[in-house]
Amino acid sequence: MTATSLPGTHALLSDNDGNAQVLAALDSACRDLSLPAHTREMLCHARDALQAASVDAEVARLRYHALFDAVPDPVSIIDEHGIVLDLNKAGMAAYRRPREEIVGQPIHVLNPDLPEDHMAPVWDAVDRGESFVIEVSNMRADGTRFPVEVHSAGFLHDGRKCVVAVARDLSRRREAEVRYRELMEVIDKGIVIQTADGSLVYANSAALRMIGVPGHVPGHPNQRTPRPASEWMVVREDGSEMPAEEYPAMRAIREGRLIGSTLLGLYHRPQRKLRWLSVTSVPQYAAGSDRPHQALSMFSDVTALKRDSALFHRVQTLARIGGWEWDRAAARLYLTDVAAGILAQAQLPASIDDMIACLAHDDRARFRRAVDATILEGHGFDLELQGSRADGHAFWVRVIGEAEPGDPGASRITGTLQDITAHKQGQETLRVQARTDPLTGLLNRDAILGELAARMADATLSRVAVLYIDLDRFKMVNDVLGHSAGDALLVTAAQRLRRAVGTEGLIARFGGDEFLVACSTADDPDSPERLADAILDAFAIGFGVEKEEFAVTASIGIARAPDDGESPHALIQSADTAMYASKRRVRNGRQVFTPAMAQSQRDRLRFETQLRHAADNDEFHLVYQPQVDLVSGRIVAAEALIRWRNERLGEMRPDHFISQAESTGDIVRIGLWVLRMACRQVAEWRDAGHGIVRVAVNVSYRQFLGDDLAANVRALLDEYALPGAALELEFTERVLIEDAPETMNTFAQLRAMDVALAIDDFGEGYSALNYLRRLPIQGLKLSQLFVAGVPGNASDVAVCQAVAGIAHSLGLGLVAEGVENEEQRAFLLALGVPVGQGFLFSPGLPADQFALSLGAPGTR
Repeated sequence: MTATSLPGTHALLSDNDGNAQVLAALDSACRDLSLPAHTREMLCHARDALQAASVDAEVARLRYHALFDAVPDPVSIIDEHGIVLDLNKAGMAAYRRPREEIVGQPIHVLNPDLPEDHMAPVWDAVDRGESFVIEVSNMRADGTRFPVEVHSAGFLHDGRKCVVAVARDLSRRREAEVRYRELMEVIDKGIVIQTADGSLVYANSAALRMIGVPGHVPGHPNQRTPRPASEWMVVREDGSEMPAEEYPAMRAIREGRLIGSTLLGLYHRPQRKLRWLSVTSVPQYAAGSDRPHQALSMFSDVTALKRDSALFHRVQTLARIGGWEWDRAAARLYLTDVAAGILAQAQLPASIDDMIACLAHDDRARFRRAVDATILEGHGFDLELQGSRADGHAFWVRVIGEAEPGDPGASRITGTLQDITAHKQGQETLRVQARTDPLTGLLNRDAILGELAARMADATLSRVAVLYIDLDRFKMVNDVLGHSAGDALLVTAAQRLRRAVGTEGLIARFGGDEFLVACSTADDPDSPERLADAILDAFAIGFGVEKEEFAVTASIGIARAPDDGESPHALIQSADTAMYASKRRVRNGRQVFTPAMAQSQRDRLRFETQLRHAADNDEFHLVYQPQVDLVSGRIVAAEALIRWRNERLGEMRPDHFISQAESTGDIVRIGLWVLRMACRQVAEWRDAGHGIVRVAVNVSYRQFLGDDLAANVRALLDEYALPGAALELEFTERVLIEDAPETMNTFAQLRAMDVALAIDDFGEGYSALNYLRRLPIQGLKLSQLFVAGVPGNASDVAVCQAVAGIAHSLGLGLVAEGVENEEQRAFLLALGVPVGQGFLFSPGLPADQFALSLGAPGTR
């Protein structure tokens, strides 16, 4: 569109008086001979050009109005503030107003419902280079409204932003939609609309009526709460289940074409109703799309046509559902072919008695009672019955029966008969699987507990014994070769147990690498020991796993009922106690439970319980053993040592309860308590004027792995305002072989706090020298195990020399533990050991006594 044809120039182009005056003046000048010739020639050119431009402008104006008024929809030109600049003839006709009543007015004159900022979203779309589309209601001169769909696009005129808006009247389309909906509801064909994911958008009344389950179909305006899709099954003509991708609607959407009449069956499981439908599906496309987004399906109910057809009979055959009817008046039984095939009797049953003759005695009586109740009370029945066919094979059948509606005397009883043998066999398989360990095929934990409970509750079977079997060294195979190798070993172990026990007992995998054998002692009181010896012999031969041979033996505990337990759990617990006694005494052996073992176990449990609550009961306390300069005797540091005093157990040896805490995992909580108390004590000494005393604290391997050690240390140092140098953490050598990134990271974090790190009892354990070089260790502690033998024992002397040499060569500090006499002190000094601790200097002291030592002249 040229500049002269833009909207907004209408008034200018319609008034040519100014141009006519200029043309007349130029024409007069061209004829004025008094002017120079070249001037007259130039003025003539200007006259001709202006005349041509005026003609072009008039042509453009006429073309603009011809096109503008030719558009059949209302078109308005609006400036950026929402003022109407122009309106075509269709607009004047639609709004029933002359042009002058609209041009120059705000757009609200056409649509009074627009918000104040109605132009903002329009310009947002225009600025993105898009059209703005909205559905609104416009108003005619008489106040009536009509729906329109407005498409707006922007353009510039003389630097001003304008909008051209085309309004499409939707009145006829809305009326068509209403008529379409009404047609859908009155048509006698079922109609549904589905999306590409199978969701139902719409279903008409005929669809609901044909399906016969009111309120089931999603998307219908009158629906109730939808029932789950699992209640339905769609079948092909041959009776097999039709997958979703074969549904006509899904095919129409996927293939983008009409799918003609397709026969399918719709089976509703709860109501046991099958309806046959003939379905045609048509794809539907969204505007501007080249792929269907939904499909309209039209269907008819053809169940009545299929009821007696061969196809319907075939579906019943595949489903193994037959029909039967008993005419009481004629004493006749009618069976469909499928029903007769399910019973598979030598002669076709002619009466109800003949039909149930193949059932088990108790099930015949159940059937009779159900039929009598139907006759007397009109109730239907649904029974699962067991019987035997003529060939001797057992079968299960589901029989459903009911009286004909409106038949007060129940003269006819009809129903279905379904073969459920496969289903029952599947249930039995699941029952067996529920009792069986999937790896070994032995009984599982629940099964053996149930068997023991049944036997111990029966007086004739209650004399039983349990062998609790644990595989020795199994964990090593599992850790070294992996779980698959461990599983293979367990399978082989189960096979050896079967051969050793035979039919003399029940075998179960109780969990992990633990097995149970339950056997009777009524006829042979010594059978548990005999079976245990046979099992030990079976495990005497090594196990071949992945071309390697491993010696995996068994430790066995034996317990007898009722003396060692009057319930399955108590009996198994006693056998478990005996097994652990055997494992502690000698592996690859058996141990019979005794009351003394139970007492020992109770003592151990009591000990564990007391230990677990010791910190909460304030039973722990710390003592501090000085670490002294071996030359001057000056105290340079201290080691925090834990002590436990219990009201019932008395004073407990640290090596005893520490090892127990290690095994139970309580050491993690106890270790954190020791760290906290040590930091608090250092802070108290500092506040009392003794300066910062460095305290060494032992850290358990479990504490190192199972707790966020670095975070705990950081928190305690911050809580008591201590420098990291006030704390030294002592680890066992086991930590050295942990080459995990977490280990390296923890050491790095501790060193970043300036916490000293040392290896306790160096030389007793793994002695992984390579890791001393890689980890940020500052010191070694020479074990009192070796110090005790110097200078008289040559082996201990050699070890002490070796450890001192390692410390010196790596630039590590060295502390000797257990220094008890002057000879040891002199030897260590000669060896270059700078610091020692032991009874030669002081035992572990309470905090106040240690403080007195700090205050003594010449001690610091």
